Amino acid sequence: MAKVHAKPFDYEFAVPTTALIVIDMQRDFIEPGGFGETLGNNVKLLAAIVPTVKRLLDTCRKAGMTIIHTREAHRPDLSDLPPAKLKRGNPKLRIGDPSAMGRILIAGEPGNDIVAGCAPLPGEIVIDKPGKGAFYATALGDILRLRGITHLLFAGVTTEVCVQTTMREANDRGYDSLLIEDATESYFPEFKRAAMDMIRAQGAIVGWTATCDQLAAALHK
Repeated sequence: MAKVHAKPFDYEFAVPTTALIVIDMQRDFIEPGGFGETLGNNVKLLAAIVPTVKRLLDTCRKAGMTIIHTREAHRPDLSDLPPAKLKRGNPKLRIGDPSAMGRILIAGEPGNDIVAGCAPLPGEIVIDKPGKGAFYATALGDILRLRGITHLLFAGVTTEVCVQTTMREANDRGYDSLLIEDATESYFPEFKRAAMDMIRAQGAIVGWTATCDQLAAALHK
């Protein structure tokens, strides 16, 4: 068993039954001209974690861990896009609209790709999800069950939306989850801080948090 010096207390896991889930490290959220920027956000905040996410991926790959990537993606005909989600807010462009990187948040479009620094390797699992949580309307639950996964490590964007939503879904399904603090980010730094506080409150009510270095130290022992 590996033991990470996490908050609010040590997190223990076995590599064969643990998966790293990297949430939505997509061009549409991280690069200029994508959906994130059309919402008025500073995408540089999210881009800053790309090197850490890459280091986390390298660490978990070296350990032989199951690696799963997610993308928020909709069908080209928008048949899986609820009208409430399409109309929410007041962005310059909406889901499905053409942009400099193709149609926004549409499967197969350039902007829907994962950024180059965090790109999946052959054989790694990629899940397209139409919602915020990665369990909703996807095969993630079946994939984890068939692989005998009991513990989950989380990274990606944004901390308080898709990452935390998926961690809460995982918690309800009985998984022990660890969020890698410096491999996740929000367009609103205060939201990230609040999300991490909520996740580890009341004795890890949703999960644990630790840094990439703390995880690496546990895996290298």
